[in-house]
Amino acid sequence: MSGPRASGVFTALRTQLQEAATEFAGGPDALESILLGMVDDVDRAVREPLEIFPVCHHSPASALAMARRLREKQPKVVYLELCEDMAPLLTELRNCRLPVAVQAFAGDIDGFPQEWAPLSVVAPITEASAEYQAIAYALDTPGVELVLVDRSSDHVFQWNDTAQTDDASAGAEEAPKSEEAALHGEAVGVEIGDLRPRFAELEEHLLRHGKVRHWSEWWHQYVEVPLGDSDHDTYRQVMFLIGSLFRRLAPGDGDRVRVDEDRERYMWTRMREHMAATGTDPEDCLYVCGAFHAASRVEEFGVDGRSGSFTISPRTATTWQYGLIPSSHAAIEAQFGLAPGSVSIAATQWQKSLKRTRVRPYRLEGQAGARTSRAKKALPAAAPAAPQPATDRLSGFLQQPPVLDGLDEAELLGWSVDIVRAARRNGYLASTADAIAVFETSILLAGMRDRARPTPYDFQDAAVTCIEKDRVPGRRDVRRLVEIMMGGDRIGQVGYEALPPLARDVYDRLEPLGLKLQQRGVQRALLDIAGRPELAACSDVLWMLRRLMPAAAARPIMGERRLGERSIQESWDLALGTHQRALIELGYEGVSIEQVLEQRLRREAYGPRATTAGVLAAVEDALLYLRSGRLADELGTHALKVLSAERTVDGAPEVLRRARTLLAYYRTSRPELPAWIESFVKAGYAHYCTLLPTAFRDEDATVGQVAAMLGFLFSMESLALSLGCDRTQLELAVAQSHPEDPSKTALLWAAQVQLGTLSRAELRDRCDALLDNPLVVPSYPRYLNGFVHALEPVPGLADVVVEAVSKAFGRLPDTVLLPWLPLLITTLRKGAADLAPLLIREAGRVFPGRLPALDTWVPPWRMPQLEDPFAASRSRHTATTAVPVPRGAALLAAHPAACDAVAELLGCEDGWQQQGTSALPPGGAGAALLAAYPAACEAVAGLLGCDGDPGTVAGPFPSSATLVVRRPATSQSLEALLARP
Repeated sequence: MSGPRASGVFTALRTQLQEAATEFAGGPDALESILLGMVDDVDRAVREPLEIFPVCHHSPASALAMARRLREKQPKVVYLELCEDMAPLLTELRNCRLPVAVQAFAGDIDGFPQEWAPLSVVAPITEASAEYQAIAYALDTPGVELVLVDRSSDHVFQWNDTAQTDDASAGAEEAPKSEEAALHGEAVGVEIGDLRPRFAELEEHLLRHGKVRHWSEWWHQYVEVPLGDSDHDTYRQVMFLIGSLFRRLAPGDGDRVRVDEDRERYMWTRMREHMAATGTDPEDCLYVCGAFHAASRVEEFGVDGRSGSFTISPRTATTWQYGLIPSSHAAIEAQFGLAPGSVSIAATQWQKSLKRTRVRPYRLEGQAGARTSRAKKALPAAAPAAPQPATDRLSGFLQQPPVLDGLDEAELLGWSVDIVRAARRNGYLASTADAIAVFETSILLAGMRDRARPTPYDFQDAAVTCIEKDRVPGRRDVRRLVEIMMGGDRIGQVGYEALPPLARDVYDRLEPLGLKLQQRGVQRALLDIAGRPELAACSDVLWMLRRLMPAAAARPIMGERRLGERSIQESWDLALGTHQRALIELGYEGVSIEQVLEQRLRREAYGPRATTAGVLAAVEDALLYLRSGRLADELGTHALKVLSAERTVDGAPEVLRRARTLLAYYRTSRPELPAWIESFVKAGYAHYCTLLPTAFRDEDATVGQVAAMLGFLFSMESLALSLGCDRTQLELAVAQSHPEDPSKTALLWAAQVQLGTLSRAELRDRCDALLDNPLVVPSYPRYLNGFVHALEPVPGLADVVVEAVSKAFGRLPDTVLLPWLPLLITTLRKGAADLAPLLIREAGRVFPGRLPALDTWVPPWRMPQLEDPFAASRSRHTATTAVPVPRGAALLAAHPAACDAVAELLGCEDGWQQQGTSALPPGGAGAALLAAYPAACEAVAGLLGCDGDPGTVAGPFPSSATLVVRRPATSQSLEALLARP
């Protein structure tokens, strides 16, 4: 673009560069145009009426030059390159301890792709940064206005693709993986002065010829140190030149260049609009921006630039929340691709520069760590000073030889002693000889790199070379120890007054704990809820924080929260100060943690990927943390819709577990079940009956999932039948199931036993047949796997499973048994960990308790079974009778107490009669009661579910007596029932 005509200030420099380009390139070419174009960019920026102050982010030299210029010029308006919608939040910086980051957060987005959510933009601020000096000056000086002119947070995502933002460094160096490095989360970083070559070959060339390892070290050696003591004009012209160099040698990335130019058009448009609206003289303003944007070539550049050609697009309907979050040096380095330790070294350099130059920096009143100063007076209204003509300071700076600082032996000795001491504390076998070696090696490395004074980076390399061994004995290596010694990773903190309402409410509600929760680190909280009932409210807050925040923020040591249970004592490890960012971001979602939790539960339940198990989990959390029956009923009703829409059984185990938990809770805490859970049981019974045949055949459905379906059907069967479900549906579903997998086949057999279509004796016969078949023996362990999972729906089969496992260990060959043992162990540990106690309890009942008894022990399944279990008891009562007694009368004689109790209840006082003396037909006097009161026997039969024709019995007994004859267990049950006090 052809700009204004160049002035004659840099004529001599242009001539020298043109001659150099001709000599090196052999004539006019692209090199000459680049070099002369750089001078034109500097000339244009210097002649701009609105003073442009180029900076580099987190640069001590830029901060020092900014503090000097602000005290000299004292501008009335400061234009700052920062998102314009973050302006109201800057006043809260005085309530924080730097470094912190200004954040714009959007959880619910409108106008962007949903997969981008949540959106987050952060702008970190440190004390050793030029923008903080400008902010502190503008906010604490009466009559000075601070105007943010960069694009809004909404435009950051309008103009950029989240996969490649212009603010993140393209050539990120190795970032630390510490917890502090993640303080910014996944936010997009916005910084002032992103000065880094975008031309990879250029950066490689600078690093190689500068004899440095990374870009941060090059900048420190060749820019920070030379510009630390330079005057204002020299500083500006050098920074303009660096910005123009990186801009003209940037690769042809069209999207990135477009975003850069749009940002520059945006900022100049905002500044002209502000000056036109307020009538501010450009001479009274200062424009603080990155050096890369200061050398802009867009037509809108300058006060007299083109107007009306750039239209700012409107913002989307996304609602943005703003706040301050804690930051750290490691987080800044990780987000913007800086070398580890570079920001800490810059902070140390900032403090040293202040002592050397005695420049008084600006600090916000009330800032943590700031000194108390007198109230500042308003600036006197005076005519602005006439601007001084620009002079060429760039030629002298480029021609002067590099200034070699003398060796500061005392400083280097102190570093060497400190690193050896730190290494000893961290387990290294370092000695005084290592300190001497580090000292000498630092000087040697600096000399090899053409510098007389070792830099912190030289010292770091020397310490690693001399102290680092083949392994790291502690948590930190030598490189990290040097970073800590040079200033460490300073972590900021957001003050109480700058926190959102939710965070302040949390701290207020946890105040009875008596802990300093805003401090970093882990603190132990002991809650004696039984002795101090007021701590129950603190417990509620902690459990909700446990649900909403990272696990390490609030970790319970003692105590738990379950439905229907409350702890009387609790112990917590709290680290809310360490996870302050997460707590602050909760404040963007609501004004109280109850509101945030309710919103999240609704979002989880009504989301597009919600499952029945997830909705039931939300119901449980609503009851557990919020004690909200209204919300639980609403989410439970929604669970019915989600269940009816599911066509897979992936979540059946979780659905079964949570349904049982909720059902047990409602049965013990409410007089009647809620309508939604009754409907859920009915719908679930029909739903799983429908899917059961398909699940048995589906190869993707695991045996654990099918077992969970059967567990739901069998455990909820009584409630479902009472609510109107038909058991025939389950019987038909089982009858239509034809699995091919051995595990599912065993599971089907267990279901048939539970339904009564397969007896236990038949099941044992089938298991024996499997062991007898040599073709099936290799797959027998898979049948046992199905039997183990069958304990979920049919826990009464524990004895059969123990018998099957025992027979397998006794009869299977080692070639089959040994490879199967790992499968059995993993099955019990992963898929059936809660079923193992059933097997252990049953095995303890069956097997002998002592080792000597094992030699003579005979397994129950090898003992001969009695055809009539009542033969022994019947023989005792019939031994004195001369006449054979029919089976029904023998039952009465075997259990006389039951007949006596019933007779007394019915008022029969005749007593027992000898055989043959009764007027009743032969069969015993006990049958007289049955003959005299047939209705009573029929009623008892109906009450006990003995419907239908019990069959005929040999002997002259009335039909009512057949109940006792055919169902001996009925008589025993009556005897036990009537024998109670």
